[in-house]
Amino acid sequence: MQKILVVEDEVKVANAVKKGLEENGFEVEVAYDGRMGKSLAASHNYDLVILDLNLPHANGYELCEVIRSRNAKVPIIMLTALGGLDDKMQAFDTGADDYLVKPFDFRELLARIRVFLKRVGTEVTTGAGTRLVIADLEIDREKKDVVRAGKKIMLTAKEYQLLEFPALNKGKVISKLTIAEKVWDIDFDTGTNVIEVYVNFLRKKIDKDFDTKLLHTKTGMGYYLAEE
Repeated sequence: MQKILVVEDEVKVANAVKKGLEENGFEVEVAYDGRMGKSLAASHNYDLVILDLNLPHANGYELCEVIRSRNAKVPIIMLTALGGLDDKMQAFDTGADDYLVKPFDFRELLARIRVFLKRVGTEVTTGAGTRLVIADLEIDREKKDVVRAGKKIMLTAKEYQLLEFPALNKGKVISKLTIAEKVWDIDFDTGTNVIEVYVNFLRKKIDKDFDTKLLHTKTGMGYYLAEE
């Protein structure tokens, strides 16, 4: 049974999410403030974390950074009433993988959770093989590890997915719409610039400290991964 941590100070919301997730076969633990969330995250391994932003004792941004520093791959979904673009960008910058604004439809939250757990938990052994190599970049699809020039690159679950998809389509230009469909796997509002933000995060990790750039933009068309 997959285990989810919910950090939410609104008791009614927390209990409703907990009940809904348990009815769908998940094991759920709830923390009602940031301090309790930190304690649980430090002492247990979770398959996914759901965080509110406005929390007593430690806010969601701080908690997200703490969780991400311990585990680069666990999916983190922000579930908050703060819907501003700056709030979203700060959440992604601290390591969040997704952002859902209250009030929300539980079915959408459940769909996003299932997508993340499916992608993170599945070892891929298709005809493309379990190891992808582009120049000095190596992707181990079973372990979900990424190495460039012998240096291990720590990626979040969403960053890894965003890298793996173009790596499987080496040299092919992929539109933002296709990325939204194939990487997020659900309807996604591309007008928020979230895809561009994730691409920038990924570039900083796989390209910034290296002479040869691998992740490229085709203006007005999309992105592609190749050695040029």
